[in-house]
Amino acid sequence: MSYDPPPPSYPYRPPNSSPSYDTYPWMPQQPAEPARRRPRRHAALGHHSDLRVLRSAYRWQRRVATLTALGYFVVFLILSAFAPSFMTSTVTDGLPTGLLLALVQVPVTWLAIALYEQTARRRVDPLADRIRKQAELDARREGTR
Repeated sequence: MSYDPPPPSYPYRPPNSSPSYDTYPWMPQQPAEPARRRPRRHAALGHHSDLRVLRSAYRWQRRVATLTALGYFVVFLILSAFAPSFMTSTVTDGLPTGLLLALVQVPVTWLAIALYEQTARRRVDPLADRIRKQAELDARREGTR
């Protein structure tokens, strides 16, 4: 028996070859080393306290609008269930109180929308604009490095 030399180790790259010979298509490519970055001089935007303030302002805004619309509807349902005599009493000739309160639901919904927009303009949008400007400044700083 003769001794055969071991086969060449794969992947085999011919000398002076193109990068397409680096790996075979069925073999996973080696991940590239991540680019080294300079340490940041300022805190990352995701850990900024303004984001916490923005989230709490947005949360407060949702609660006000939701409690306005749903609160009125729940009051209407409770009156319908537990005060039928009040709901069937008439306000004017032929207009029961229950129907009047049901029709008032539409303006109350508009009021909830108006409160939502007002709190957005007054509390949430200025915070979001400030964070957006800060993010643009951070992006410009990163771009010049």
